[in-house]
Amino acid sequence: MTDWRPRLVALDVDGTVVTWGNELSPTLRATVRALRESGIEVVLATGRSVPGVIDVADKLGFEHGLAVGSNGSLVFGYRPLEVLRAVTFDASDAVRAIVERMPQVRIAVEEVGVGYRVNREFPDHELGGAITVQSIDELVAEPVTRVVVRSPEHSTEQFHAMVADLGLSDTNYYIGYTAWLDIAPVGISKASGLEFVCERLGIVRGDVLAIGDGNNDVEMLRWAGYGVAMGQAPPELIAVADEVTGTVEEDGADAVLRRYL
Repeated sequence: MTDWRPRLVALDVDGTVVTWGNELSPTLRATVRALRESGIEVVLATGRSVPGVIDVADKLGFEHGLAVGSNGSLVFGYRPLEVLRAVTFDASDAVRAIVERMPQVRIAVEEVGVGYRVNREFPDHELGGAITVQSIDELVAEPVTRVVVRSPEHSTEQFHAMVADLGLSDTNYYIGYTAWLDIAPVGISKASGLEFVCERLGIVRGDVLAIGDGNNDVEMLRWAGYGVAMGQAPPELIAVADEVTGTVEEDGADAVLRRYL
């Protein structure tokens, strides 16, 4: 790819742009800003909701831009916030099946631009924005863009086994590094969100560089013209990547992006 230069860079957030402690490397910040100033579009593509995206945009010093949030269910512009696309789905059957199997589970549904509604409190700092506690029936009374399932009481292995038994065939779902599950509408992913962005900007997928580190980045890296997996990525992501860079602690994303300065 020595002669290739992206027109759009799509960046996952947690584990790619920031560490799991939500820290941003000053070196990566400078590189990303320089790329943007050179005319390359930089789009955050993340499972985070709007407040979480804005938090990282602030860290990068971005006053405005486009972003793909909630694993593709949301595409929006920020400052001012403008929701360009929001895909919702009926999560009631999936949520009730999960609660029946795991009665103590924590469920969160996204309140677009605000935060989350939850059935019980999540561990500190895991959800961004305002948090409202409601019953399960209230949570799933209307279609939602995203559901988060968290079970701190279970090991990652136990949680994976339980989720596998649920048969969530009517949704698109991703299991995180911990006992964390994201549920989205069928056919929705970061790739579908980026496709919407590219159509809006007149950019073809072959001109997109995407970098990510998780299971929810598989579609994005497969779709992009050039896909890069972070060093700590799971085997499923590495298998579809064009390249594997260093870990987030090693500033792996910066090592890739500085080529285009």
